[in-house]
Amino acid sequence: MAEQTISIERMETAINVFGFFDENVRLIEKEFGVQVVNRDSNLKVSGEGEDVIYAVKALEGLLTLSGRGEVINEQNVRYIIELVKAGSEARIGELAKDVICITAKGKPIKAKTIGQKRYVEAIGIHTITLGVGPAGTGKTYLAVAAAVAAFREKKVNRIILTRPAVEAGERLGFLPGDLQSKVDPYLRPLYDALFDMLGAETYMKYLERGNIEVAPLAYMRGRTLDDAFIILDEAQNTSREQMKMFLTRIGFNSKIVITGDVTQIDLPNDKVSGLKEATRVLTGVEDIAICRLDGSDVVRHVIVQRIIKAYEEDENRRKPKHEASNHHRSR
Repeated sequence: MAEQTISIERMETAINVFGFFDENVRLIEKEFGVQVVNRDSNLKVSGEGEDVIYAVKALEGLLTLSGRGEVINEQNVRYIIELVKAGSEARIGELAKDVICITAKGKPIKAKTIGQKRYVEAIGIHTITLGVGPAGTGKTYLAVAAAVAAFREKKVNRIILTRPAVEAGERLGFLPGDLQSKVDPYLRPLYDALFDMLGAETYMKYLERGNIEVAPLAYMRGRTLDDAFIILDEAQNTSREQMKMFLTRIGFNSKIVITGDVTQIDLPNDKVSGLKEATRVLTGVEDIAICRLDGSDVVRHVIVQRIIKAYEEDENRRKPKHEASNHHRSR
């Protein structure tokens, strides 16, 4: 039986780490098979030698995040545990460091995982960034935060957000109302992110002035987009031709972020996804970054991570059978 002690400098920091009814610490105890006791401004961790070392690293990482004003929740705790198990606890200090943008309600937006941090850094450095990953990894939200930050700092004079309305296809005529109301359902997630960053009133002001444009991808054809931060969302549903058209719209002093999830393609089976092809064709091209996020970067409810993992495992189980049947047919 081993025991280690962690000194607590500020009790508020420790209270945040413990969580409601000590739920965060209970998670660490369960994960590493240790016991954590709060006594006399110290955390005492007891258990088997190596387990205690891991638990102490996780607790110290959480105290670091808490000291930076981060609210500690189950998602933070599980992510820190995974970093410690992978021997990457030294990277915990990189998390929640740089504020990308402040929302209309004064909330700071920060990268919450190492993958998100790399993604945000790539957006800052490169002219074109492709963010590829599953739902909940913050691809779109962080891109909108970076766009708002660039706009506020007057690095660009407009923000353009676009998505392919692929689910509508040629069926936009079946939806009631004018064209704007017809495409609004496909653009709603982009509106939501902008409302969060700017507030509804400021958003409407910039929209009327033309500083913000939210439009279907088809509206980009034939334009050259200068002095703009352009985000193409749900890019897995672009065709090869649409993606090439979009990429060649970029003008001077502009930045493009393309986001998508290649596991959620809604195109007909005979159509190649423009995002899948772009990640292949543009690999290694100067000033273009391709960032791949995965289940560990999911910052939604922990069950989202479990769902993604379950589908990935199922896909991997089915792959050998599929490949074997293809090999058999080719013979």
